[in-house]
Amino acid sequence: MLPMTLSRKSPNRLKFIFLMILVGLNLRPALSSLAPLLPRIASEGELSVLSLSLLTTLPVLCLGLFAPFSPWLARRLGIERSLALGLIILSFGLALRGLTHAPTLFIGTLLIGASIGILGTLLPALFKRELADSADLMTGVYTMALCLGGALGAGLSIPLADALGSWSLSLMSWTSLAITALITWCWMMPQPPPDPQLSASNGHARALLSSPLAWQVMLFMGSQSSLAYIVFGWLPTLLVRQGYSEGEAGWLMSASILTQLFSAIAAPWLARLNKDQRPALIAMLSLVGIGLLLVLLGPSSLRWPGAILLGLGQGGSFSLALTLIVLRSGNSKIAGELSALVQGGGYTLAALGPLVVGLMLDANIGIKGITWLLLSILAFAASMALLAGRQHRLEIDDSGTLLTIKLRS
Repeated sequence: MLPMTLSRKSPNRLKFIFLMILVGLNLRPALSSLAPLLPRIASEGELSVLSLSLLTTLPVLCLGLFAPFSPWLARRLGIERSLALGLIILSFGLALRGLTHAPTLFIGTLLIGASIGILGTLLPALFKRELADSADLMTGVYTMALCLGGALGAGLSIPLADALGSWSLSLMSWTSLAITALITWCWMMPQPPPDPQLSASNGHARALLSSPLAWQVMLFMGSQSSLAYIVFGWLPTLLVRQGYSEGEAGWLMSASILTQLFSAIAAPWLARLNKDQRPALIAMLSLVGIGLLLVLLGPSSLRWPGAILLGLGQGGSFSLALTLIVLRSGNSKIAGELSALVQGGGYTLAALGPLVVGLMLDANIGIKGITWLLLSILAFAASMALLAGRQHRLEIDDSGTLLTIKLRS
């Protein structure tokens, strides 16, 4: 989003990659650590199923609502200081969510969603700026860190709650990881003031709104993210309703998320084989579909293979969604603005998924009905993948006009 300035000194390549991994590790435990604890929270009787639905929907909705503010914030504070601010808000939200009162649980969750929306939007533009020659591969490494953080959050929630004696302390414990990332970021990453020229720039946000390619990438991001956050928010609850223990359901989701590590790092390499990313996108979405069918409707003996296939597909599709932001952008400025649009609009749409599933559960709609909903979302994601994966890229011509160009094979 922000081009290099002469006064700015970047960390070396290895330090930058380390920082990106550390920040990435913080962006999913806040989301995945809640889902395994929902049955325990519900058993206390303070929150209804509708309230729990809103609790799973709120952070995803905030991801979308706050992502568009990221370019504005970066122009005024600088991208490095904006990331530091995001980590501060994340730390505060995690600590607040650990308090046992329902209002603080919701306020903390709101702050968590807002901070992750800011952080997740700025990072792809930073990859494009710092590692322009391999930004797509760096996106895979970053996505791998996201998946690892998500797996840790899902797998450790119940053990932490048992060890600490409280689900609220389990949620609060992730504050330590966020504070570690904040301190390390401020120590290792220069924090220059914003460039005055960039502060006065309005960018091409309005032009992007009229770009079919930008909308295609956004709708793909939104539909595949909707499936991901339904899994984050409700998979353990669905499994508990089918007779699994809380711990087993949490570990099943954790294994699925952990499997995403492999496809998250491999998918951008696969996408690099051709400027047309459609084969890679359809392959990942096919794995998601098979995994969902096995986990939700298959025999119990196939739940673990289904969770693995689901994880491989979701890790790869999310990594490719972020990679599309980089590959469809001609420079870091476009990447930052496209990232804000794609993640802002995409996550706002994605928030509907967990909410609808929660309402379906409240209405006692069975697993088959929920599965058909998920497969319908998957089919829409595939249609958007066929459009967004084509060999096109957004560029700015000499007159400053945003153009969509077709790349040569």
